[in-house]
Amino acid sequence: MSNVEFNEMLVNNAEFLRPFAITLTRDNEAAQDLFQETMYRAIANKEKYNVGTNIKAWLYTIMRNIFINNYRRKAKQNTIFDNTPNDFLLNYNQATTANAAEGNLKLKEIQEAVHKLPAIFRNPFLLYFDGFKYHEIADMLGEPLGTIKSRIHFARKLLKAQIQRY
Repeated sequence: MSNVEFNEMLVNNAEFLRPFAITLTRDNEAAQDLFQETMYRAIANKEKYNVGTNIKAWLYTIMRNIFINNYRRKAKQNTIFDNTPNDFLLNYNQATTANAAEGNLKLKEIQEAVHKLPAIFRNPFLLYFDGFKYHEIADMLGEPLGTIKSRIHFARKLLKAQIQRY
């Protein structure tokens, strides 16, 4: 494809980009800049365009990628670092004590909920909890891999329903 043909095709499809640029940026000035950057990149990379492919989609992709890259760049630039000294927090006496009794009660309730599960779900779940991989559990129990995954998932679901407070 010659340069003239490519440029004509580009100009004929350029007007479809303006509304898309406004949709992305929600600002006329930024949309115009995005449109111009897209056209520049399209012309600069015309050798990457495959003849016969949809030029609108190619241009939309270029514009979207430019917008995303600019957005990420601006997000990094707008990061504010707080370098103020927060020395007052260093001497602030925050004494926290662990409540072992409460923790033991919660653990006891969780263990009871696990042991209340039907054996068909409890056994694969406990093996998985002990660190075995899905395929190892399937081999141990002589069940298909999908069945084991399903039972473990269902056991989690049942436990979540039983222990909603945590």
